[in-house]
Amino acid sequence: MRSYSDYYDQAKRFLQDELWRTDVVSLSWPRRFAYRLVRLLFVLGQELASGQLNLRAMSLVYTTLLSLVPMLAVSFSVLKAFGVHNQIEPVLLNIVEPLGEKGVEVVDRILTFVENVKVGVLGAVGLAFLIYMVISLIQKIESSLNYVWHAGAMRPLSRRFSDYLSVILVGPVLVFSALGMTASMLNTELVQTILSIEPFGSLVVVVTKVLPFLLIVLAFSFVYLLIPNTKVRFSSALVGGAVGGVLWQATGLIFAQFVTSSTRYAAIYSGFAIMVLFMIWVYLSWLILLLGAEVAYFHQHPEQIRLVDKRTALSGRFIEHMALLVMYWVAHRFVTKEAPLSLEELSHLVGMPGDRIAETLELLQRRDLVVETGSDPPEFLPQQDPSSLTVAEFFDLVRRPDADQTLLEEEIKSVPAIDALIDKVEVSVRDNLKGLSLRDLALKAPDDIKGQSPDQAW
Repeated sequence: MRSYSDYYDQAKRFLQDELWRTDVVSLSWPRRFAYRLVRLLFVLGQELASGQLNLRAMSLVYTTLLSLVPMLAVSFSVLKAFGVHNQIEPVLLNIVEPLGEKGVEVVDRILTFVENVKVGVLGAVGLAFLIYMVISLIQKIESSLNYVWHAGAMRPLSRRFSDYLSVILVGPVLVFSALGMTASMLNTELVQTILSIEPFGSLVVVVTKVLPFLLIVLAFSFVYLLIPNTKVRFSSALVGGAVGGVLWQATGLIFAQFVTSSTRYAAIYSGFAIMVLFMIWVYLSWLILLLGAEVAYFHQHPEQIRLVDKRTALSGRFIEHMALLVMYWVAHRFVTKEAPLSLEELSHLVGMPGDRIAETLELLQRRDLVVETGSDPPEFLPQQDPSSLTVAEFFDLVRRPDADQTLLEEEIKSVPAIDALIDKVEVSVRDNLKGLSLRDLALKAPDDIKGQSPDQAW
């Protein structure tokens, strides 16, 4: 009879070996789907176990508590101008529905704070602080979603104000105006007559019950589509939004049961118990949002569902290899007079996540090897003619220390034999690559380089 340890070892071998070595393309459709689902769940489990998603969700809870009232105050002022401000309360009640009666009390307190914020009498400094608090929340959300999407750098400061404010000001107006128009249309005599005819009446009842869930899915999809500083496909955002919406609804049902049985927390925390439960629910909501973003990322980049964590530290040789690969593709497009590449296209060609490509591009920009265009999304071009730069000079530039590293090099207590050996390696590289320009390398077809080691590529 097999013991539990035997089953454990077998499961461990499957998850760490067979699951990733199996060629899923050759499997039947059900098994192929099962393998891919297990791979996705395994990678999501790794992301959760790393603790980064938890830390970012907790950070968003803190920022939410600071920014919630200012954000609602700004939205309330804009919506009031359009006459749809009364619909904020039903939306907030739907969000905190798992809190039960305590959720109603939380919403009442929040709206009381919002109504006490008089935007007109705050003055220039107060209004600027209010807008800053609102933007800081969106900025924190972007930072967290950029981490999930391996997006690297955040938006430039000028774009943050324009993009964030359009989301904060225009988004709520469109959503609440659409809801208000829908409610008005349903109350018209013509629509009421149509609804009295079956099956239209029953269909509207079903849609009304499903509508809150659909709004959550669309809200999640909207965040995944617009907030990350990278190009997100609508289909991937929708898949992530659907998964996030299902998780949010399921977690809400479980959390509602937890709240009803949490009378002992009221005895411990007294009146503060409502705030504790609210913070827990906000934390779970942000964590679900980030998990949905992970699903959207892996839907758009299924090749990144791998056993190895892509955020591990890179070796010096790997950094040089990445830099040469990125420089090759940028120069190749330039010398063949093809369209320049964006970060996402480079990520696809090199087969590495966007944040790794962004780090490499940043290194090449610091060395004055690559320049970024002003297009949206940005594309990349060689900063100098590839024919005027040899590959040996490229390696010298990539290996050149930054200013702060130079100070460290001056303080290092080296050994003459080591210095001589390093100089010998540098001379060997220059001798072996003598006469090979970056243009010569870029003119080689990608198939000529694929499958060769870096030393054989030329």
